[in-house]
Amino acid sequence: MTDSLEKPTVGSKADMAEYYGRLQPLNLAPLWERLHYLVPKRPNGAAAPARWDYDKDIRPVLMEAGLLITADEAERRVLLLENPGLGGHSSATTSLYAGVQLVRPGEVARAHRHTQTALRFILEGDGAYTAVAGERTRMYPGDLVTTPSWAVHDHGNDSAAPMVWLDVLDIPLVAFLGVGFAEGVATETQATSRPIGDSDTRYAGNLVPVDWRSNGDRSPILNYPYARSRETLQALASTGDPDPWHGFKMRYLNPASGGHVSPTIGAFIQLLPAGLETRPYRCTDAAIYSVVEGEGESRIDDQLIRWKPRDIFVAPSWAAQSHRASSDAVLFSASDRPVHEKLGLWREERGAGAAASSISS
Repeated sequence: MTDSLEKPTVGSKADMAEYYGRLQPLNLAPLWERLHYLVPKRPNGAAAPARWDYDKDIRPVLMEAGLLITADEAERRVLLLENPGLGGHSSATTSLYAGVQLVRPGEVARAHRHTQTALRFILEGDGAYTAVAGERTRMYPGDLVTTPSWAVHDHGNDSAAPMVWLDVLDIPLVAFLGVGFAEGVATETQATSRPIGDSDTRYAGNLVPVDWRSNGDRSPILNYPYARSRETLQALASTGDPDPWHGFKMRYLNPASGGHVSPTIGAFIQLLPAGLETRPYRCTDAAIYSVVEGEGESRIDDQLIRWKPRDIFVAPSWAAQSHRASSDAVLFSASDRPVHEKLGLWREERGAGAAASSISS
């Protein structure tokens, strides 16, 4: 055995190779060979900027899936949005999954539950429903529907048109932590115990029932309707100038805590007035964008992404991004920002050469 007090010598390449070879069967590895990517100077995730054209790329093959497999066979008829930098990992960013789900007229996506949290942003349809924990909500384009961890949920379409929405779940994060659980429910649909709009009545009007107690970090509101969000954005635009980096951007609120709608996924909506070109901005949370209204383009690092209604695109962690609206545009986005904030890791940078800041500053 080599005496640890001996004067160190510089090993040759052959010496080091032989040494590393002896470490491997001991399940050991030299940190000095891996420090540069274990503790990087800046985020080095593999996720890449990406865009999916809804009308050209997604909708035709999604509707074809509706003819090839039933909702019952699939359990959830969803096409995954796979980030090209994360091929084969079924994720849109390193921590978030995204998919586009179809429920055809007369179909039911049967009840189940899982530990993964879900947000659903409605792309098209006319009043189909989601039921969560005993309450149903009717869904319309631009609505945001929440599904907390382990809440029983099912979907049904009793309208005359296909219902399509964007699913965003924390599947990669839950898988990394090794805490994924799921189970079915004996009945195809759950029994409802509250009328449609009940959570909105109880929690969305700056009032709550006198004896109600918050259930952790998840929002008690089931549906954030787009009509209300759009009205708020328009009112803001009529009373002041847009933020140079965001336009008029709002965060969907958990009224119980003042925080995000869920512990792991935050949701945002922003209005970009026609002609606005936002200044370069980057942040540590990776975002999945869905275009609600208008047309324009975004530069994500060195990639130019042109978009129109219902297109979806991704801005990876710490990617420089700026947006330009050729007409009044509304963008929805979901990200893993709540996790970054809770861990004290969230950071942003506004403009080229701007000093970085964090939530603790």
